[in-house]
Amino acid sequence: MSLPNYVLEDVFNAINLGLIIVDAEYNVLFWNDWIFKRTHIKQAEAVSHKLDSVFSEPLSVTFLNAIKNTLEYGLPTVLSNALHRSPLPLYDLSLQTDEKTRIPQAITISPLQSQQGELYCVIQVTDSSTSIKREKMLRSHSEIFKREANTDSLTGIYNRRFFDEHYKIAFHSAIRQQQYLSIFMIDIDFFKDYNDYYGHLKGDETLRAVAQALKSQLFRASDLIARYGGEEFVLILPDLSEEQAEKFAEKLKNSIFNLAIPHVNSSLFNQVTISIGLCAGIPQEEYDILGRADAALYLAKQQGRNRCVMLSLL
Repeated sequence: MSLPNYVLEDVFNAINLGLIIVDAEYNVLFWNDWIFKRTHIKQAEAVSHKLDSVFSEPLSVTFLNAIKNTLEYGLPTVLSNALHRSPLPLYDLSLQTDEKTRIPQAITISPLQSQQGELYCVIQVTDSSTSIKREKMLRSHSEIFKREANTDSLTGIYNRRFFDEHYKIAFHSAIRQQQYLSIFMIDIDFFKDYNDYYGHLKGDETLRAVAQALKSQLFRASDLIARYGGEEFVLILPDLSEEQAEKFAEKLKNSIFNLAIPHVNSSLFNQVTISIGLCAGIPQEEYDILGRADAALYLAKQQGRNRCVMLSLL
């Protein structure tokens, strides 16, 4: 038992996609309510008219060629939203705005042959707005997760995990290009005493202030700062000579001193200071530039803190 034509038409009008059927001469044979709601062109105004004359705007050459190929070769054609955002002049007419914007569309054009051998073309149109919004949302979430995975939650700068990955890249890039690489290991002086006296909440506040002050000294996209441990930070700066690196270390040290954060348990200046270990040079595979910077930091602490000590790679 087959469905009567009027029932089929109700089905075609109920589905949540646009449906247009044209014959081999591009004459419109069917035009469902979904298309009407996005054009305000009734089926009676479209049927028996050429498809390209029904719309008030010209149809794209790509869309018309797709219909032509489907009719000629009897093969379906898909116009994806990624490559063809809005081939048809369809609009969300429920929006009360002066400026009309075409809805994003995905279009499938399929051949249909009658029992008498006549060839027709079925044009299915779906609104891609929801899928595009979902894709943007997923991309946004992915970027947020990636940023969170690479960022220290307390200070907002990069974390140890990101540093370890970036360090390998920077190290091998310097070897390959035979360029200088500078590593700065930084430690807040007497920070345990600071926490014991002022409390951990104040200590967290100071960690954030120090991190942002150090970060503010970076001036190139290739420069990187990360939180290395509790009160330790590490910086990677490519392509600085040893002299330039030493001057930059002094600039870093002064940036923290100038914050003038009180630290009554510091035996130095009664304020927060940092010690810096620096190693700069053109690395080779066997060189441990990170280890040398860490050793330099140890010497800076031994020699009285609030200072920078540099060790060469050799």
